[in-house]
This record gives sequence, structure tokens and C-alpha cells, in this order.
Amino acid sequence: MKSYDVPAIVVSNPDENITDLLVNRALSTPDLAIFSREISEGVWHDITAKEFENQVIALAKGLIASGIAAGQAVAIMSRTRYEWTLLDFAIWYTGAVGVPIYETSAPSQMEWILGDSDAVALFVENSEHLERFEQIKAGAPLVRNIYSLEAGALDQLIEAGKLISDGAVQERRHSAKLKDLATIIYTSGTTGKPKGCELTHSGFVELSKNATIEMSEIVRVGHSTLLFLPLAHVFARFIEVLCVHGGVKIGHQPDSKNVGPAMASFKPDFLLAVPRVFEKVYNSAEQKAEAAGKGKIFRKAAYTAIAYSKALDQKSGPTLGLKLQHKVFDVLVYKKLRAAMGGKVRYAVSGGAPLGSRLGHFFRAIGLIVLEGYGLTETTAPAMIARPNHIKIGKVGRMLPGTGIKIADDGEIWLRGINIMRGYWRNPEATAAAIDGEWFKTGDIGELDEDGFLSITGRKKELLVTAGGKNVAPTLLEDPLRANPLIGQAVVIGDQKPFVAALISLDPEMLPIWLANHGADKNMTVSDAAKSPIVLAEIQRSIDRVNKNFSKAESIRKFVVLTQELSEESGHLTPSLKIKRDIVLRDFAPSVQEIYETGPQTLEGGAL
Repeated sequence: MKSYDVPAIVVSNPDENITDLLVNRALSTPDLAIFSREISEGVWHDITAKEFENQVIALAKGLIASGIAAGQAVAIMSRTRYEWTLLDFAIWYTGAVGVPIYETSAPSQMEWILGDSDAVALFVENSEHLERFEQIKAGAPLVRNIYSLEAGALDQLIEAGKLISDGAVQERRHSAKLKDLATIIYTSGTTGKPKGCELTHSGFVELSKNATIEMSEIVRVGHSTLLFLPLAHVFARFIEVLCVHGGVKIGHQPDSKNVGPAMASFKPDFLLAVPRVFEKVYNSAEQKAEAAGKGKIFRKAAYTAIAYSKALDQKSGPTLGLKLQHKVFDVLVYKKLRAAMGGKVRYAVSGGAPLGSRLGHFFRAIGLIVLEGYGLTETTAPAMIARPNHIKIGKVGRMLPGTGIKIADDGEIWLRGINIMRGYWRNPEATAAAIDGEWFKTGDIGELDEDGFLSITGRKKELLVTAGGKNVAPTLLEDPLRANPLIGQAVVIGDQKPFVAALISLDPEMLPIWLANHGADKNMTVSDAAKSPIVLAEIQRSIDRVNKNFSKAESIRKFVVLTQELSEESGHLTPSLKIKRDIVLRDFAPSVQEIYETGPQTLEGGAL
């Protein structure tokens, strides 16, 4: 197995921790705005580095006054908002350990995380979260204090901490070193109980310092980003630390429905999102154009954008005619899309799943370069990312400084470096299974090219082996299917079965728009649409397009449209939008049985 390593550019003092990043930022640029809060619709109020540090210290005093000791676990359950980040840093200033909980978590999930982490305090966002805790508080006996953000808990703590000295906070702040635990982040759990990843201060500090140097065109003083990913997820959590270190202003937006208006008013320089967000942006723009009678123009503009971007990767570059078409469509279409995202955004970082080359080329051509990154909770988020001056659309960029990669004989991706977790909390068996010396075994399957770019082909544990012995990576079929505006989720099945098939759920948000644009009843329910000939024909066309890229044995031979949405609320997706395959197969066993009882549909004139 050949390894590929990038040496660290910066090595920190072992006595440092995450709080030093804020201290240094407040000392170097005290008047620089590093946060902004939306105080009314479209109106943002900036918070300087020094103001933020002062608020963090005041809140840390309150935590100390409440009895929080160094090393103890404090849980946070909330949507993405400024108070989360404020509380996160205050917890680190007390030497304590933050434990995030998704605000969508069920009571049983809360109970497991609170009990397993030995959390002594819980911050929730609202009364509904409090009610969930009340259902399981007997299972979390160490939680002695519970606070509600919307009930003014932070102000109350700040008031309670006024008698705590600055010296007491500074003593606590220095209690944690680089090697010490900063947070326990529980995996979203596609199978079994979530495992607690022990992430150290070193992972955040070293990765932030090295990534800032390597990504200086994006992470730089004076730039801004709108954070709408869940702060319970490691990606957003790392970004809040990275931006404090890099002097990047953060705005928070907790409601996914308000991201569009927030982008227009906040005007970010770069974005962070998962591929589903980029799919939604494209699909929404396409369907709106269709509804306005401009669908043909949009499709031509999209075709031109993709062709133009692909030509940029050729030595000859775009032809004069293609350049002229691109310029025309920039005025008619692309400029409006950029304006909808605030008008300033030039870069976006995408992670969590492959973006797909079609969307990568489209967005680059309209003026938004999407840099694909790869990492896991266990790697403190990013281990590798594309660089603005060196990207390969459809592939994940190269390793960040201080990290290394190798591909095992069975194709599994192994990672090592400054960002690897210490282990799984109270789970030595899982730790031993995942860590081999300094290498972390990701469970993902991939290939490295000669330039160190990574192609991810799927999850090791999710590979399907058909009855005919064919290995199939379901994500390679699923990801392009989700590009269709009608399709919410696609779950490819076929393990130990005679052929590959798919369970399809519809996107309830896009469904009425698509139906109206195609002359059908826009008020059709998801259940009725699942049986509609026009909907079934559209999905078949999408499957046919995807199948062209695969052999007959790998192709989707049959599909069923489910009568309900697959979502986090339904229990079929994790909070990071990964499919819980076992639960899907269990809940829709009759549909699976129906598929294989009646045999495959014909494909290219013949049956399997």
C-alpha cells in the first residue's frame, strides 16, 4: 500500500488549545468583525473579535459559577445560531468538553448521548427540547443543570458569573493542552448506537492553522460566510473554529427555508454546504424558469455552462463561439443566480457526499467554484480538499498539510495525521477495529490518481454483491438520480439478489412545481404521484440516463416509488442526510419483496 503525505506547515506549542485562537485573533485585530447577527429581517449587526472574546469570558464565568469543572462534559442541543458558537467557546474557556446533540434527536438518542458522555449540564434551544429531556432525565442522572437559550439562560449565567475573577477564567482556560479532549461528537449512526468520537484540541488547532495557510484565497481576514449547516455536525463545528482563527466573519442561519433571503442580505464570500443544497439550488432555478416560460433558455444556459467548464480543462480551451454564448447567458441567467446568493460568493466547499461532475461544471461556469472536500467526524472534518488553483471536477482534492492517505489492498481509504480522533469514547473494541497504529480506517472505498486526487466510489459496508457475484457501489447510482428535481432519495438494493433495483422517494417541495410545469395537477399528493404515469415515466427516463454509465449487471432493472418521503423525521435518514439502509429495507420490505417476486423489467430489449 503506497501512502501519500503532506507535511504540516505549522506546528503548535503543545500547551496551546482552541481558546488561544480566539485570544490571538482579539489581540491582532480587536476591531475586526468576526460575527454578525441578524437582528431583523435582512439587517445584520456586527460583533468584533474583542466584543466576542468579552462575551465568551463573561459566559465562562457563569459556567464556572454554576459548578462546571474542567474536563466535564456539557451538552448543547440547538439549531445553528450565534449562541451556540458563543457557548462552545465559553465551554472551552472553562476547560470543559462540549457534546453536541442534533436538535432533531429523539428522546432515546438524547438519553444515550447524555448518559454515555457523563454530561453534567444540558443547553437546549426551547421548551420543546426541554419536554424531550423530561421524558428521559432518569437515564441521564448526572445532568444537574439544564438551560434554555430562548428562556434567557445565557444572560442569567452571565449575571451569575460577575463575582468570578478574570484570573479564575484564565487559569481554567490554560487547563487543557493540545492533546486533551475538546469535544465528543457522536456519529449520526446509520447502524447501531452512535459512537462518541474523541476529538482533541490539537485536531482543531493544527488543522485550522494549516488549512488557513493552504486555503488563503478563501479563508482570509475580511471574508465572510453564512453558516447554515447544523453545528452538531463536525463540519460546521470545525468551520466556526477555522473562521475565528482566519478572521472570517460568520453569520448564522438556523432555518433552511430562509437561507436564500439570508444570503441575499448577508452577501457571503464563500459557502459551505452538502451536495443536496447545490442540487436544490439548481433544481429550484430550473423549475422556476420553467414556470415563467423560460425553461428552454435555462436548459440552453445550463448546457452551455457545462460545455464551457469542460472546455476550460482542455488545452485548447473554449471556442470563440462557446465564449460568446457563455457571455450572453451570463447576462441572461448566470448573473441572476449569483445575485440570489448575495452577489459576492466565488467559492463553496462541499462535503458529505460526491457532488457529481455535472453540477461541478455548471457552478464553475456561472462563477461559483465548488471545492469538494473529504473527511469524517473521526478526522475533525476535512482531511483533503480541492484548491482554488488546482481542481479536478468530479474528484476530491488533495490532502491538507499534516495529513496522509493510503488505499488498502481492498480499496479502503486509510487516513492519518494531525486531525485524527483519539478514539471512540468508552468503546475500545470499536477503536481497535478502526485504528491501526496511526492509521484510521475510514470504511470508504476509493482510488487515488497520479496527482493525489481522490475518487470515492462508496462505503465498504454498503457494497452490494448480486446473486451473480457482481460488486455494485450503490452511491454511484444514487447520487446522479437525486439530481432529478422529482427525486428526494434513491436507495439502490440488490445484495444477494438476481438484479439491481431501487426504492425511490419523491421530493414533496419540488413535486407541485414540477407537476404544474408538466401540465399535471399540482395538488396531487405524494401518494397519488407515486402511481402517476407522468411521474413514473420521468423517473424511468432518469434511471435510463444513469444506466448508460454502467454495465447491464450493474444497472437498475426495476424501481418502486414509495408513497412517503424518506427523511430524518421519518427515521430513514441521519441528521447529515445519510441513508439508514437497514431501516429502509426493514420498513419497506413488502416493496422489496414485490420487486423480486415479479422479476426485472426489460432493458435494451432483453431480460436479465
